[in-house]
Amino acid sequence: MPLLEPDPQTLRRTATGNPAHDRVADLRASGTPEPLRGDLIALLGPDKVLHKISDLVRYASDASPYRFVPQVVVVAEDVDDISAVFSYAHGKGRKVVFRAAGTSLNGQAQGEDILVDVRRHWAGIEVLGDGARARIRPGTTVLRANAALARHGRLLGPDPASAIACTLGGVVANNASGMTAGTTRNSYRTLASLTVVLPSGTIVDTAEPDADEELARAEPALCAGLLALKAEIEADPDLVARVRAKYEIKNTNGYRLDAFLDGATPVQILRGLMVGSEGTLGFIAETVFDTLPLDRYTSSALLFFPALSAAAAAVPRFNAAGARAVELMDGNTLRASVSVAGVPADWAMLPKETAALLVEFRAPDEAGRQAYERAAAQVLAGLDLVAPVASITNVFTRDAQAIGGYWKARKAFVTAVGGSRPSGTTLITEDFAVPPDRLADACTALLELQSRHGFDAAVAGHAAHGNLHFLLAFDAAKPADVERYAAFMTEFCRLTVQRFDGSLKAEHATGRNIAPFLELEWGPQATELMWRIKETVDPHGILAPRILLDRDPQAHLRGLKTIPEVEALADPCIECGFCEPTCPSGDLTTTPRQRIVLRREMLRQPPGSPVTTELLDSYGYDAVDTCAGDSTCKLACPVGIDTGALMQDFRHRRHSPREEWLAERSARQFKVVERSARLAVAAADRIGDRLAASLTGAARRAVRPDLVPEWLPRLPGAAARTLPATRKVGAAAVYYPACVNRIFGEPAGYRGPSLPQAVVAVSRRAGRPVWIPTDVAGTCCATIWHSKGYERGAAVMANRIVEAAWGWTAGGQLPLVVDASSCTLGLAHDVVPYLTPDNRALHGELTVVDSLVWAAEELLPHLEILRTLGSAVLHPTCSMQHLGDEAQLRRVAEACAREVVVPDDVGCCAFAGDRGMLHRELTESATAKEAAEVTARHFDAYLSANRMCEVGMDHATEGRGYCSALLALERATRPADQSTSER
Repeated sequence: MPLLEPDPQTLRRTATGNPAHDRVADLRASGTPEPLRGDLIALLGPDKVLHKISDLVRYASDASPYRFVPQVVVVAEDVDDISAVFSYAHGKGRKVVFRAAGTSLNGQAQGEDILVDVRRHWAGIEVLGDGARARIRPGTTVLRANAALARHGRLLGPDPASAIACTLGGVVANNASGMTAGTTRNSYRTLASLTVVLPSGTIVDTAEPDADEELARAEPALCAGLLALKAEIEADPDLVARVRAKYEIKNTNGYRLDAFLDGATPVQILRGLMVGSEGTLGFIAETVFDTLPLDRYTSSALLFFPALSAAAAAVPRFNAAGARAVELMDGNTLRASVSVAGVPADWAMLPKETAALLVEFRAPDEAGRQAYERAAAQVLAGLDLVAPVASITNVFTRDAQAIGGYWKARKAFVTAVGGSRPSGTTLITEDFAVPPDRLADACTALLELQSRHGFDAAVAGHAAHGNLHFLLAFDAAKPADVERYAAFMTEFCRLTVQRFDGSLKAEHATGRNIAPFLELEWGPQATELMWRIKETVDPHGILAPRILLDRDPQAHLRGLKTIPEVEALADPCIECGFCEPTCPSGDLTTTPRQRIVLRREMLRQPPGSPVTTELLDSYGYDAVDTCAGDSTCKLACPVGIDTGALMQDFRHRRHSPREEWLAERSARQFKVVERSARLAVAAADRIGDRLAASLTGAARRAVRPDLVPEWLPRLPGAAARTLPATRKVGAAAVYYPACVNRIFGEPAGYRGPSLPQAVVAVSRRAGRPVWIPTDVAGTCCATIWHSKGYERGAAVMANRIVEAAWGWTAGGQLPLVVDASSCTLGLAHDVVPYLTPDNRALHGELTVVDSLVWAAEELLPHLEILRTLGSAVLHPTCSMQHLGDEAQLRRVAEACAREVVVPDDVGCCAFAGDRGMLHRELTESATAKEAAEVTARHFDAYLSANRMCEVGMDHATEGRGYCSALLALERATRPADQSTSER
């Protein structure tokens, strides 16, 4: 089915009609060429080889300014797959690059031949020794690992700003550090051991007692070469001193030469060399980290200074006071951060000269925190601070919400500044380090250099460690812009090395942008040693060419990507990948970043391009149909890009006028549709799953799969024909049972009141009775139409429900309690764009409350808990994330069960109303990790807050019986002398 109807040409032309110089060539439209495609499919199986041009393009971009389209993508499942690819590459003279999260900032996750995805099947963490150590697979995000460790009061040393998305394989491969790691808590210092697959296929677990003996038997030449390099380095006192000095500040440029000084045996040397090797020496299949104390007692401040140099000058004082983190943000960074939710809007008015320090102290106990705060007060007394924004108090705070807001602004540096760059420009992110006492001078020199080359850049960084980051935006389609950038980089590198003896890469690893300048920093002798390291470990040169070592002085200008202007919703995207871990379709088809990457490639192409035709053929299913539309990507994106909304717009654009008319008619006749749906569910329940599935399957084939839902096993039966009788007089709130709860009943085997009965009952018990209007039938929150892009149908229902709610609530005097979280979100927010001006004003007077919030805040304080369950597992919905009421779900659950668990791998179930019945594979993929965690043990209750999400989780967990937490609350508070039939 074409992506857009009736006019798909709207996607086929660039804004100017001129093709971009870096577009994918027509001859690549067919994807992976033979015999490469056939060879790898025969070797690994068809499910592990991605070969369509859309697959290759979506893997061609990472968070860097570079773009290289691979010949093929292999989704490796285990080390046997890795070894097989290595063997094939040896035999055929191919090159291999690994990609995990794709958050690398200098093209480390891009290859031009065989690209191996090591994210999808490589997640997992095992906590060892009550948290003292953690065994972590390379596809595990830092955030996910720390969530597991937090229960033990521990965390990882590396804490990069991209922790939400970056994976431990990439963290180790780049020796990432972050805000607090410095030179003592980074990957190199806290990695206890690792398991590596060498280019030869040899697997080395550096923790094994006999690892050196085994390596000597398997790789005698490698062992001899490493020991020879060690001897050569140690025989040169000047070189030893130089190596030690280079790592006194943060430095990830080149191979870790100190691995030869710190390691006594080949395996120990290899362990050190793999850190920061950027995938050029082997594949890191597993890591074991020594963890660090969490230090939960925190005190933080955001301090404003009149100039960047003044802020930098204050850094050594806070270091001396014991600050764990001192983060620097210049005026451009602060002003761009207003695009981040929660940042004061008046930051946009700050003078460009303003700078800020985010200073944080962390202690293991209250006494330690108080001591730090006294030391901080002494430092503050000697500083010249400014408070240009009225809301800024310039004092240290212990408030977790305020501290979280500070860090959110700081961590959004790259995306916030990148999102505000001129449309169509490419973003370069660089970092360097100087001795901390030279930081103020380095700031001044950097700003002068940027200004001289015509860049109005932003600067931020880990000031405590002399580590600065800066961003530059230029148009890679314009040769003059590229030349200006090249001139800047040459002068910047000379300035950093020759004036400050700094490191050209503090924590982002060498990458394509700094590889040509490696010798400038390290000198000829050390650089040649690095080339010999590569030849010793990877003698055939199959791994990651031109990423860390490159003799071409212009290598950093090769592969710079153009950024065609796309739809306004997505245009600010810098392709950072923060959105990917939260995307329900990420392991099935595409992620939000990939949807945008594919869109940009379409706009690089000329009219009539065969590449565009192939991309469009795949895009309909891969991007549009399998987008859950949950918009959790918006929450993960620091600048709030809502790719889900863009996909909904694409769905709208491909509707024919007749389809829009039918959708509008279904909205106008929804009372009939609702009744028919309930009767159909009841009938299907009677005839059984097999026949119901057969009938819907036939209908899907006759019409089309994206319009007719599929009957799934264990779907609940029909809801009761009538809602509970309630009284309007004396009601504390209007209760709106969502249409899904008027159609579907409770899980199979459930014995108890319906959800509407339970809400009425617990509200009455708490002395806060609710009233159900008698005319709710035929109304809906409009999500049914909105999520599918049916704008006319959404407009009809949105205006109808707001007008009805206005009347029910006596003009907004009573709150409107909604018993499905997605419907709460729909009524509170999603209907607004579809309302007439008059109804938008009415909507502004309504108070829409989710039933879980109603229960937690209005009912629980007045209820007596009479019985509790042993354990309950929760599925917070994506709508609850948008509404910010996950805490209320937990509060209700904790009143009903003695143990409450939220799975570490919880995420959107992707059922998305009925999308899980249109594309069951989407929900099955999205819930796989969470379902595995849930089904690994027994729980007494499986609780959520949205009927269709509960259906999705029931499907994923083979009928565990997910239901609303309000049903558990009704049971917990039910008097012993009341039977369920009295509800």
